Amino acid sequence: MHVDILLIGQGICGTFLSRELQKAGFSFLVIDDNNPGAASKVAAGIINPVTGRRIVKTWMIDEVMPFAWQQYTDLGNQLQVTAIEQKDIIDFFPTPQMKLAFEKRYSEDTQYLSMPGDARAWQNHFNYDFGFGAITPCYLVNLPALLPAYRRLLIAANNLLEERFDHSQLQVLPGKVQYKDITAQRIIFCDGIASFSSPWFSNLPFAPNKGEVLLIEANDMPANNIFKKGINWVPWRDNIFWVGSSYEWDFASDAPTEAFRERTMAVLKHWIKAPIRLLEHTAAVRPATIERRPFIGFHPAQPAIGIFNGMGTKGCSLAPFFAPQLVQHIQHQTPLQPEADILRFKRVLSK
Repeated sequence: MHVDILLIGQGICGTFLSRELQKAGFSFLVIDDNNPGAASKVAAGIINPVTGRRIVKTWMIDEVMPFAWQQYTDLGNQLQVTAIEQKDIIDFFPTPQMKLAFEKRYSEDTQYLSMPGDARAWQNHFNYDFGFGAITPCYLVNLPALLPAYRRLLIAANNLLEERFDHSQLQVLPGKVQYKDITAQRIIFCDGIASFSSPWFSNLPFAPNKGEVLLIEANDMPANNIFKKGINWVPWRDNIFWVGSSYEWDFASDAPTEAFRERTMAVLKHWIKAPIRLLEHTAAVRPATIERRPFIGFHPAQPAIGIFNGMGTKGCSLAPFFAPQLVQHIQHQTPLQPEADILRFKRVLSK
């Protein structure tokens, strides 16, 4: 079997990159083992335009956000699923200092922020002492419907090989690569944390970041917004909410921990007024990077080997934005965004 491009991984990065390759007329095959613990399958799918305690705009968000909305809308129409919805964040201030920080930022720039008309608007559902602000617009990507629906499309078109990729089976030959009985002009790794130990990309400054998540059942809670008070309370499906996530840079195991579960349940019992019931507890490791910028492009010493990875917590916004750019780079040699292009690490990768 011969294809133009071999893609490794079908998380949010592999999904959008394969779609853009198909639109551009490339033949491709995706290899993915359907790992339930993959970061894209544990993620909430929030696209939030601001970040951090200082509530600063996230990188490139003014360009990325409208582009992502259009990309998900188009893909949802193709798959006949609701791929994205606007669900603004109600940000309850956990401390007086956080309230002051939000108000200061709002006084300087109101883009993406608003202050409530009624400070008691959510008191029937939540306990909060220091008020709240709103972050708008925020989007919620329907990953639990989107990824399986797109996978079914790949299977129907014979574009998916469901197995764990084995690096030892890949041969780099003049002008092509070969994996078992498959040859391709190029191979691109969209494989999340697996690239941390890649023979080609392990020298990149990845910064693995663990997140733990609870799924909680609660009746009669509002479902048109995401709510935040240190952690996110995200409407998931009928009366079920995604709660998380932790951001752990130093962790001994990628498994869920009792400490996170007990700590988070205690917080929820003080915050949420409705009775709550724990349904599920999961964890995953995000492919984050030290610079908080993605890794995109082709290896300087092995130009047939590429990467589309390192999106960290921003995969749902950055993957649909950069996938067309990488395909245009393959097709027309147009330059990649310098801050994302792995050639900024040419010296490290050439060792």
